[in-house]
Amino acid sequence: MYRLGQSLEDYLETIYLISKEKKVVRVTDIAQRLSVKKSSVVAALKKLKEKNLASQERYGYVELTEEGEKLAKRIYDRHRLLERFLHEILGVSKENAEKDACVMEHYLSRESIEKLKCFIEELEKSRPQVLKGELE
Repeated sequence: MYRLGQSLEDYLETIYLISKEKKVVRVTDIAQRLSVKKSSVVAALKKLKEKNLASQERYGYVELTEEGEKLAKRIYDRHRLLERFLHEILGVSKENAEKDACVMEHYLSRESIEKLKCFIEELEKSRPQVLKGELE
């Protein structure tokens, strides 16, 4: 998997999420979602295009390449797994789980993520009530 760094991974994930919500993704949408300037988005898009992860016609819509979408989905899935673990299993508030997952997703190894995924799946099988907020 690419190691893009936190910033570019956040851009990829954001483009992915916006594309699931809207028909098209614009630079303005990305800037608003990430609370950054349009010039920052343009610079990030240049790097993503160089890595063949995104495409954009001049002043046009932003799209992820097939490779970019696969990577963005993996990043998003890591985020959701971590958020779920923090909130549903550890009982961290939804707001803090979201913030913490956003930071953690960039630094955990693939092995750690896989082990966490297996742990959650086993917990679901053996104690499904834990994942419904019914902590003992």
